[in-house]
Amino acid sequence: MNIALFDFDGTITKKDTLFDFIIFAVGYKTFIIKLISLVPFLILYTLKIIPNWYAKEKLLAAYFKGWELKNFDTISHKYAQERISSITKEEAIKAIEKHKANGDLIVVVTASCQNWVKPWCDEHKVDCVATRLEIKNGKLTGRFDGKNCYGKEKVNRIKEKYNLSNYKKIYAYGDSKGDREMLELADVKFYKWHNISIFKVYNGQN
Repeated sequence: MNIALFDFDGTITKKDTLFDFIIFAVGYKTFIIKLISLVPFLILYTLKIIPNWYAKEKLLAAYFKGWELKNFDTISHKYAQERISSITKEEAIKAIEKHKANGDLIVVVTASCQNWVKPWCDEHKVDCVATRLEIKNGKLTGRFDGKNCYGKEKVNRIKEKYNLSNYKKIYAYGDSKGDREMLELADVKFYKWHNISIFKVYNGQN
């Protein structure tokens, strides 16, 4: 059996689902109002003064800290069922179906939260490795449970769950620098839908 590792945002989907999900969950007006207060953090992130995970925690906490997990999961499932299919890339779905037909294990490995990605994965019968949110007393704390599943953490989480030596060939699909380490695991690498084993598109710096 082979294993195929797929990034989610920008690889399977046409856009980043984090902001898309927030708008879906709280509405555009609330999204904009709270986003204004986050501008200083977004500037610091853009200037690379604060790391990706810290900016992301601040963003999620601003909108969802204190939410009941039950309510958050309800809206997450609704988003997965009603929204994600409309923003997926046709070539990505074709690639997934091709791997399925070949009998390969397919794993979505994403920095997005498992609450809204896993329901989509379950529907499509693929595995899911994603960022987990910390829950205390049935409510979201605004922090991650463990690390943000990005960059090196993608590889850590993959190796934690799967013995890659059991697979004949490893495929990996990604579209950003956050997928670099995961792409380097693979025998066959796809970056933005170019086969880099042939075109050498990905140089580890994009």
